[in-house]
Amino acid sequence: MVLGKVKNLFVSYDCPNDSSVPVFASGDFVSGRVVVEVTGEIRVKSLNIHAKGLAKVRWTESRNAGSNTAYTQNFTEEVEYLNHRDVLIGHDRDDESCVEGFTVLHSGRHEFLFSLELPQTPLATSFEGKHGSVRYWLKAELHRPWLLPMKTKKEFTVFEHIDINTPLLLSPQAGTKDKTLCCWFCTSGPVSLSAKIERKGYTPGESIQIFAEIENCSSRVVVPKAAIYQTQTFFAKGKVKEIKQLVANLRGDPLPPGKSETWDGKMLKIPPISPSILDCSIIHVEYSLMVYVDIPRAVNLTLNLPLVIGTIPLHSFGSRTSSVSSQCSMAMSWLGLPERPEAPPSYSEIITNEERQNNLELPAVRDEIEGPLYAYIHEFRFQPPPLYSEVDPHPEQVCGSMDRRPDTCPSR
Repeated sequence: MVLGKVKNLFVSYDCPNDSSVPVFASGDFVSGRVVVEVTGEIRVKSLNIHAKGLAKVRWTESRNAGSNTAYTQNFTEEVEYLNHRDVLIGHDRDDESCVEGFTVLHSGRHEFLFSLELPQTPLATSFEGKHGSVRYWLKAELHRPWLLPMKTKKEFTVFEHIDINTPLLLSPQAGTKDKTLCCWFCTSGPVSLSAKIERKGYTPGESIQIFAEIENCSSRVVVPKAAIYQTQTFFAKGKVKEIKQLVANLRGDPLPPGKSETWDGKMLKIPPISPSILDCSIIHVEYSLMVYVDIPRAVNLTLNLPLVIGTIPLHSFGSRTSSVSSQCSMAMSWLGLPERPEAPPSYSEIITNEERQNNLELPAVRDEIEGPLYAYIHEFRFQPPPLYSEVDPHPEQVCGSMDRRPDTCPSR
């Protein structure tokens, strides 16, 4: 037998939910195939796969230990999220093509299916940072007799879903600050800033509506601005490393002294960015909206509003009121109650003919039981209520009383 060669070895993933990109979450099944393309015939001892997920942090710091000595200290930390091994071809496989403990692969393309379940526990979202990363990958190793093993490795993406349709992430964020400018012994008026956004949670591609009021009572020309920042925080051996990066920003018009400006829903679009990472013990990825006033020759007046970038967008109803009403409807249906209240019964449905006849007979003995007061009350007990009408039966009296009333609030 002429020994053949392995022309190609690679891993291919099945895309879940008919998507074009293989993205998975905790509890999902990662499936696919290991493809081996062969020219001629080869004998294989085993084909193994090893899936792994790892969060890793690493940075170095230089320290001086005297006038002439210096050393470098490494800070590293790891958290394992996935570790799964499987054998696709091995000695224990009951295969007719096995010869003397080996599996023979003939010339052509061979596909070996695999499937593994990700842990049900929360997983950290895939991420690449300056001092750390969260990576998931699957490695395949092809072992042949008397030859070095062939290896291939392919990463896949994991998103730990963050649903922004929660009360915490749907709550508005707001703040107010002011600053008084001083120049030697002269003090100018304050610069004040108040800002508000509709909610805390957003997804990439959305636009944040910024509502702000800026008042410049100083003697300088100031410029209102807004920016989204990403903060990467890395933890290792009791040390913390923090990196802050600008994601998106906008600039308002210059504001002269004594003027004010209002942002009535100024839009700042969120670009494609990584979701927030909040549950990993060694890597945090957080976001904030900074609304600030750029003041020349002074420290800026700044408001920081926290953001959470999620993966599940806002529901179509788009408001907490609709969310609450939807939940109430679900609860009513679960309790067997109608979503809309029924109309009240008519008078004839409540009072029977017998009760109506008894009501006609009561005046003969009314005075003997309780006297005139009881008679007055009982007389109207079973009488139908007056019909409701939105037309005022006495319009002239109401208009006359309104004309005689002085208007105490001209603005109303």
